[in-house]
Amino acid sequence: MFLGVWWYWWLIIAAVLLISIPLKIKFVKWWNKYRQEQKDSRQGKWGDDE
Repeated sequence: MFLGVWWYWWLIIAAVLLISIPLKIKFVKWWNKYRQEQKDSRQGKWGDDE
């Protein structure tokens, strides 16, 4: 036991982190692309001529 947690819980926590970090990076890239497309699609509509 390390810090009051059994060793297999540390393996589960590490696996979750290893899976979630790349997914988060992929989501952030997708979200930025999505927001940019939304911004580009509004360009030229009434009241948003810049």
